[in-house]
Amino acid sequence: MEALVQPGMVSDMPSDTRIDNDLPEVERDYFINRGGLRYAGVHLIVDLWGATKLDDPDHIDAVLREGALTAGATILHGHFHHFSPNGGVSGVLVLAESHISIHTWPERDYAAIDIFMCGECDPAKAIPALKKGFQPERVQLAEHKRGLIG
Repeated sequence: MEALVQPGMVSDMPSDTRIDNDLPEVERDYFINRGGLRYAGVHLIVDLWGATKLDDPDHIDAVLREGALTAGATILHGHFHHFSPNGGVSGVLVLAESHISIHTWPERDYAAIDIFMCGECDPAKAIPALKKGFQPERVQLAEHKRGLIG
């Protein structure tokens, strides 16, 4: 149970990036209408290889926050767990528009990141923050439209 020695971090302060009180009632479900398709949101699966600073929960929190805000998301709270002083980190930022999660393997210089956002957010805008913050040698990216209606 040594992995539980460090309890991780919880962020209580939501961001105020987006306030949608003036949207028509019809738009309140935050589904996206784009390119003739209607769907809940975009889910990016991001693999970072040759990445750095993957064992630092504070750094990871800051990088994911920068990415979320750049994408136009509203941060509700975050939690990051450090498995040991030199081990990986698992964590999540809960967003009003969904989430960003990360799992790191510093011993392999690898991070697995999920970015799912609905509404007017653009999860692809978070990618430059990830590149700047983790300096990966290689990025693999897959995109999936969630809740696709057609």
